[in-house]
Amino acid sequence: MLRLPTYEYHRPTTLDDAIALMREHGSDAMYVSGGTDLIPNMKHRLFEPGHLVALKAIDDLTGIRQEGDVLRIGAAETLTSVAHSETVRRLFPALAEAAELVAGPQLRNSGTIGGNVCLDTRCTYYNQTEFWRQALGYCLKKDGEICHVTKVGKKCVAAHSADTPPVLITLDADLLLVGPEGERTVSVRDFFIADGIANTRRQPDEILVAIRIPLAAASRRQAYVKLRQRKSIDFPLLTVAVAGDIGEDGVVRSLEGVVSALGSRPKVLAKWADEAVGQVLTDETLDELAERAHKQCRPLENIIVDPDWRRAMVPVFVRRALEQVRAV
Repeated sequence: MLRLPTYEYHRPTTLDDAIALMREHGSDAMYVSGGTDLIPNMKHRLFEPGHLVALKAIDDLTGIRQEGDVLRIGAAETLTSVAHSETVRRLFPALAEAAELVAGPQLRNSGTIGGNVCLDTRCTYYNQTEFWRQALGYCLKKDGEICHVTKVGKKCVAAHSADTPPVLITLDADLLLVGPEGERTVSVRDFFIADGIANTRRQPDEILVAIRIPLAAASRRQAYVKLRQRKSIDFPLLTVAVAGDIGEDGVVRSLEGVVSALGSRPKVLAKWADEAVGQVLTDETLDELAERAHKQCRPLENIIVDPDWRRAMVPVFVRRALEQVRAV
């Protein structure tokens, strides 16, 4: 049986109190909301904080409501509440679908959308027990000096494995962060960096308060598809989010695709749909877009499934997403 390390649990009811606790305990403290990822990682001794600062009792982190020209989703809203929200399903069905496909119902009932956005990267050589990792000599992400994927010790390539960020990128969403220095806003598009050890721009003492999606993005046709070993529980082997402005005549005004679970951050497909703009999404156009995505994606051996097979699935799932967009 894997046991948790000893820690002290704090349950503040305001952002100020949570930030004060983090300031008091410094690097020995971590924020926790649903805990569906952090607690197993603590059992594996990937994190060993002496203090956990719980966020679910803070009202500022809850609610799904319209504020001006954006839809505000509190970071502590559960994935279940996001997936089942009538407002989210009506305006941003791809986001509801992404939230619905995270893990299984028990984990979605506890896990939060903020936790999913800030989800730690994963790797075959990292997400293991301490005994397993010690036998291998640890890894670059935790306690070691070498990346077992690339065989060098210069850069960690653990995979981004969250479902909702690719969709949020295609919807031009941004994030409200609050910390000791005040609040700031970061677009989801700029939130992630190519670093498997710490792949977000959130500082350890900052709290993700809310996700804000411009209501104007609701006019886009949206789709989200996910590849995993089983159709429940498993982390993604590949995700694809597509959104586009397409007229009633079927002509593409704009189109964007984002893939994830391949590298340390979501990958926006570069200049992917330039030649599709001004055209109708015919079968030939879909095939061409799927092939372009295939050329841009090169998975690594950071997940147990064969990377060549995962790469071969890229055009398959990109085409499935495009077919959904075309059919809306």
